[in-house]
Amino acid sequence: MNNPDQNIPETSIAGLEQNWRADLQAGFLVFLLALPLCLGVALASGFPTAAGIISAVVGGLLVSRINGSYLTITGPSAGLIVVLFSAVETLGQGDVMAGYRLTLAAIVIAGALQIIAGLYRAGQLGVLFPSSVIHGMLAAIGIIIMAKQIHIMLGINTDFGSVFATLKQVPHSIFNPTPGIALIGISGLAILILWPLLKHPTLKKIPAPLVVLVCGMGLGQYYGVQHEHIHLTLLGKAYLETHEHLIAPEYLVDIPDQLASFFYFPDFSRFNTWEFWGAVISIFLVGSLESLVSAVAVDKLDPYKRKSDLDRDLMGVGVGNMVCGFIGGLPLLSEIIRSSANIENGAKTGWANFFHGLIFLVFVLLFPHVIHNIPLATLAALLVYTGYRLASPKNFKQVLDIGFDQLWLFMITIIGILATDLLIGVMLGIIGKLAIELLRGVWPRNIFKIYFDIQRPDDETIKVTLLGSALISNFLPLRNALSKLEPGKTIILDFSNAYLIDYSVMQFIDDFTRDYEAGGGKCQQIGEAIKTFSDNKLAARLMTADERDA
Repeated sequence: MNNPDQNIPETSIAGLEQNWRADLQAGFLVFLLALPLCLGVALASGFPTAAGIISAVVGGLLVSRINGSYLTITGPSAGLIVVLFSAVETLGQGDVMAGYRLTLAAIVIAGALQIIAGLYRAGQLGVLFPSSVIHGMLAAIGIIIMAKQIHIMLGINTDFGSVFATLKQVPHSIFNPTPGIALIGISGLAILILWPLLKHPTLKKIPAPLVVLVCGMGLGQYYGVQHEHIHLTLLGKAYLETHEHLIAPEYLVDIPDQLASFFYFPDFSRFNTWEFWGAVISIFLVGSLESLVSAVAVDKLDPYKRKSDLDRDLMGVGVGNMVCGFIGGLPLLSEIIRSSANIENGAKTGWANFFHGLIFLVFVLLFPHVIHNIPLATLAALLVYTGYRLASPKNFKQVLDIGFDQLWLFMITIIGILATDLLIGVMLGIIGKLAIELLRGVWPRNIFKIYFDIQRPDDETIKVTLLGSALISNFLPLRNALSKLEPGKTIILDFSNAYLIDYSVMQFIDDFTRDYEAGGGKCQQIGEAIKTFSDNKLAARLMTADERDA
């Protein structure tokens, strides 16, 4: 970690002059990581591949100059694939292009809502969603992505209908792949799994998605991209003709040769329908929530410990989404994987995001033929791996380690999304959270209202006394009050009269304590009667009835 006394980089033109080398290098390396992911997200969302490039360019050149964060990379994300694909299917009613243009209109309106939400300082409302519900939402999205993309990775490009029907057909696709295409896809997936295990320091610096991209294009050339082939299998001593197929444009990324053909315009003809507004709310809610969560996570990785202006960040993303929707792009959000890579590669300011978008634009103008030769199976492998990371067994274990109650919320959200849709699944998770609190004995009036008191016994001490319960549904006033306390004091957090403090609030208190002490202050907690639900130091904690009566 950098010394706090180091000069914090400027984000203005002066910052560009001071840090352009570091930011240019980071932006270029992030571009190498982002190129295949942006193309893959576009295809999986039912959009033209050019939509992913448009979003990366707008996110870099425009949003990086107006948002409220420092090191986030703004672009399309796998987290919105399910929402967008569903919108294209529902609004288009079988006509993909019509669904695409209607979804663009929904993106424009969702962007406008994000601007309004930012103006009314709604960025902080992102903390009101239980973390287990958010992780459950992302895990469900990961499962859906894997279910659909495994087939494309194996050369089977068929719509099987619902998520469960698509999952049911996975064994059939595994045992009946298109040979050359499957080899490209499986080799790409193997590289993504094995590359992080390499010990060689130089090789580890090369982004694994770039290696997958190069290998996929190389295998495509080996198999004779856009040429017909007869695949032969050795059976005993005789070669038998077993499969004939074409590694042709249907298996390759399709991108316009002319820049003007990149752009499509929104269709607002279904503005007054429930389906349209369902898409708007889904894009607005999921995009805003994931973007805010990512921005907070990136702040924790920032070596200079800068804090994003979440309201301004939400407005910046909203402006970018309105622009993307008007010209044919995917919706934008602050993306955690690319942002992490940005920091790891030495970015200093938001100009790294700008350079990442600029390099995207230059590359597409100069080398569109390179994108033409990327196999779809390569992009599908990247998405399968991304989906696995969102829904890996490790994520389930991490949630269980916090407490069984968190795993229950996690599973309710996943099952709800898979069985219905994303919004209903998230609402089921939130309802489940409130039900748990009521069953634990939280006063109904305490569910949405928090009771606390702040006193100053002397000039150097601030005592914050909690009365009743602090829950994710009510702790926003406490969060705002703590954020306004002057630095350099001794803060006593008195939980002696508390009843229940849930995991999300404990997580906030832990972050607040670390940040406040980093600024020269001190924090201490008192209240021995509070017991945890698991061994995790941030697990929800409850005062037992005997201790309350003692």
